[in-house]
Amino acid sequence: MTEIIPAVLVKDYASLSETLSRLAGITSLAQIDICDGKFVPSSTWPFGKEDVHFKAMLEEKEGMPNWEEMDFEFDLMIENPEEKIDDFVQIGAARIVVHIESTKDFGSILKKFDEKYGRSSEFSVAPELGIALNVSTPNEAIEPFVDSVDFVQFMGIRKVGYQGQSFDERVLEKISTLRNSHPDVIISVDGGVNLTTAQALVKAGADRLIAGSVILNSENPAEIIRELKKLAHDAKNV
Repeated sequence: MTEIIPAVLVKDYASLSETLSRLAGITSLAQIDICDGKFVPSSTWPFGKEDVHFKAMLEEKEGMPNWEEMDFEFDLMIENPEEKIDDFVQIGAARIVVHIESTKDFGSILKKFDEKYGRSSEFSVAPELGIALNVSTPNEAIEPFVDSVDFVQFMGIRKVGYQGQSFDERVLEKISTLRNSHPDVIISVDGGVNLTTAQALVKAGADRLIAGSVILNSENPAEIIRELKKLAHDAKNV
């Protein structure tokens, strides 16, 4: 079954708490977009102004909003992600996404991650590590790591770090190419996912659809998630 994951991109803790409260009870996992204003121009929670809630989470004095009702996937659109991965695992990450363009040595990140946390499996609660790539980055850039990461995340928009952008159709061929060469890899796509593009993405080979504005700008997020799931199901059963 295709997984539908709401994407949350917010400036501060108050917005984070409000948005996750809207999603509580209708999703088991949300992706939190983390932007540092350096790797991408935009800046999101917890970067920018020092956040007392993030500090309290790191000290295990506080948990993520609605942590008892859902898991969290942190998409690290930041420079030097190796310096911050442990912080987001500490506050409860079920999955971590690192962008291949944000580091010169993903192999080192992967090695240290595996040594410290082990590999995710049905017998382990270790966090998953995924590798993301922009639509303009050739698939060859991630080829050395595809069989070692837990999943691959394709960006379906040209400019990462912003929601509501136009879908970039080049991602369809990128997904299809990777699916053909690596039939068992889990493929996520983030950006440009909506009721119009969902079926094409699933037919190309996507297992997870990460959708931000189409869900969060709706008056009924639960209904949009149901519609996306139905579209994905129909695409797989044509």
